[in-house]
Amino acid sequence: MTNYAFKVVVEPDRYDDGRPAFRGYCPALESTGASTSGDTKEEAIENVQHVLKMIVDELQDEGKPIPLEALTDAGSIED
Repeated sequence: MTNYAFKVVVEPDRYDDGRPAFRGYCPALESTGASTSGDTKEEAIENVQHVLKMIVDELQDEGKPIPLEALTDAGSIED
């Protein structure tokens, strides 16, 4: 199994009903759906990790490469 470290942004946001939230996304994969939210920073990070796993699985199933600009060499999620 290969492990990847993605460039991820987590920023304060609001839900549609006005409640505070955090948005987590991978800028290079946002167009493929790599964006989600959570009540806390930690929840947003956890949620975006799940989304990224689904995207990676789909790319691998389709035989497509993971865009290099989506990866970070830092070894961890950035926020």
